[in-house]
Amino acid sequence: MLRSAATSVFATALLLTAGTSVRAQGADSICARDVLVARSMQRQAADQLEAAGEDEGSRCRVWRRHVDTMRRLAAVYGRCLSGPDRKQSLEDIRSSEAEFSGQIKTRCVGR
Repeated sequence: MLRSAATSVFATALLLTAGTSVRAQGADSICARDVLVARSMQRQAADQLEAAGEDEGSRCRVWRRHVDTMRRLAAVYGRCLSGPDRKQSLEDIRSSEAEFSGQIKTRCVGR
């Protein structure tokens, strides 16, 4: 159940970021590259969640990597996206980070 919820969050976030505009700045090419890399990281994180093993130790490792990835994505999207797309993408990313941070706190003690 947690994996399917995470997958739907990522599917929504990917759709939202697919058409986003990169903030017009002097560093347009840097942001364009960073957003492209961030989107790839987001897809990879979703794949890793889907492939997480059934044992708690394996899931906890994937969840920790996921939270770290979400923090990195938030930094890139916050810096490089603009308008309503930026707001929605950040809300989705932060929601996912909070969800998995909570799972780590309750289910990954000592793992």
